Amino acid sequence: MERLLTHINSPEDLKKLGLDELPRLAQELREFIIDIVSTKEGHLGASLGVVELTIALHYVFDTPKDKLIWDVGHQAYGHKILTGRKEIFETNRQLGGISGFPKRSESVYDDFGTGHSSTAISAILGMAMASRLNGDLTKQHIAVVGDASIASGMAFEGLNHLGVADVNALIILNDNAIGIDPSVGALKKYLTNVKKGTAKDENIFECLNLNYSGPIDGHNINALIRELERLKQIDGPKLLHIITTKGRGLKKAEEDQVVYHAPGKFDKVTGERLKKSKGAEPPKYQDVFGHTLVELAERNDKIVGITPAMPTGSSLKFMMDKMPHRAFDVGIAEQHAVTLAAGMATQGLVPFCNIYSTFLQRAYDQIIHDVALQNISVIFCLDRAGLVGQDGPTHHGVFDLAYLRCIPNLVVFAPMNEMELRNIMYTAQLGLNGPIAIRYPRGQGTTLDWKNEFEPIEIGTGRCLREGTKVAMLSIGHIGNEVERAIIALDNPEKVGHYDMRFAKPLDKQLLRTIFERYDHIITVEDGCQMGGFGSAVLEFANGERLSKPVTILGIPDKFVDHGTMEETHKMAGIDFDTLFSHIQSTLDQCG
Repeated sequence: MERLLTHINSPEDLKKLGLDELPRLAQELREFIIDIVSTKEGHLGASLGVVELTIALHYVFDTPKDKLIWDVGHQAYGHKILTGRKEIFETNRQLGGISGFPKRSESVYDDFGTGHSSTAISAILGMAMASRLNGDLTKQHIAVVGDASIASGMAFEGLNHLGVADVNALIILNDNAIGIDPSVGALKKYLTNVKKGTAKDENIFECLNLNYSGPIDGHNINALIRELERLKQIDGPKLLHIITTKGRGLKKAEEDQVVYHAPGKFDKVTGERLKKSKGAEPPKYQDVFGHTLVELAERNDKIVGITPAMPTGSSLKFMMDKMPHRAFDVGIAEQHAVTLAAGMATQGLVPFCNIYSTFLQRAYDQIIHDVALQNISVIFCLDRAGLVGQDGPTHHGVFDLAYLRCIPNLVVFAPMNEMELRNIMYTAQLGLNGPIAIRYPRGQGTTLDWKNEFEPIEIGTGRCLREGTKVAMLSIGHIGNEVERAIIALDNPEKVGHYDMRFAKPLDKQLLRTIFERYDHIITVEDGCQMGGFGSAVLEFANGERLSKPVTILGIPDKFVDHGTMEETHKMAGIDFDTLFSHIQSTLDQCG
């Protein structure tokens, strides 16, 4: 039997199918996603869970005239396949290929770029209000939001406005009780009671003046289509509550929804993950953080851990498993996480607030107003700092050095290896009389034997890794390991000094004075943005001291770096081994 999906290249092709053919198409779409993701990797469970919904939405609505937004975008693979990207879907998240998230420049069907959660309601409301102002009262506006995302503050802000807006908008609440980790909080408990039919109070969404319907089975494609057709005829703000299973159609993905959110490569038939045949490897920085936090918390009963919905990804789960009363997942609520930590710190606790670098951007005012301004001792641990590879520009944590070092009272540190991470965590919990941000990258460190005895680090001090005579390399963070490799590969490495500066703020000014006095040329290297980052701090120092040695800044250029492997994104940014080696060598040649 010929596959239906073979002939589907647009929603117009989809609409030619009969209702009785759609369940078969759903099965084929699931198989297609599993087949590609099993070898190319990517986000799996979320897209499998909304296959029927995806088909129903494009079957009922007139996309792209009608506007459709997928919150976060993890679940948009089926959407991409049905909207003209089937033949190139195998390039998903690959260099030069399509993005793993909706992207406006990629397709007219991607109405809004998403990658961070809880933005879809505000965006779809903005589009609906624009349609009304433009006199187009026939256009439909739909946002698909998960139960983890809808609990975020921004989503509530959008719902609060939507409920009093005279617009034609439909919010679809995709309730599967899990984001990346299981959903948490009072709203999650409420939705559970709604599903059980035991909710005693008036429906919360009706209280917000939304026309509520559901919950209905999100895998019953005919029921979905009937309800969407009905809602299509109703004006005003609406919310449809559907129940789905993340990972639907692949048994392993249904059984282990956390791991199969993004499982890596796996057997497409059995679902078993493919093990990488490697020897002993250094640990991931996130795991060093997680294990070290437990170790410190066993010594210091004032330590607590906080994460906004990323306990597994950040490895705070180690502490949550061992000390559940002292480790807190607050849901997708970065602003709340920061101010919660500040409140705890005022009462003598030692909060380690673990947030991905790119997500901390969402809590910038709280860092300034609730922490730094009051000089409260919160310890920020910023995972996924720097380029993160195939998740692309929505997830690259390249702005933190710049947006943090301008904040008074805040110490900014980046460890070059696992031991430095452990030591700064140890130092921070001893008491700094103010906040500190510790930023470290995605992926592995450098050392197998990393469980060293703790040693305090003096705040604002760098360290000399090698002395030279002509060129000084000033690195900060893990990228220093690549700098060291490039220096070793030179014909004349003795001419190059290397300094791990460690602190973007405060700078080690005494060490910098020595460096500017000794060397002919200074090169700074960081896996953060060139503008306003660590290199800029060095230039500001040199200008203030009236030092005239040439300074070159190597870092992320003033553009958004696309997705690709870690190696490819570093090459695009000009901080890969080959580029570093060539730049150091050419600088040496100029120095003579």
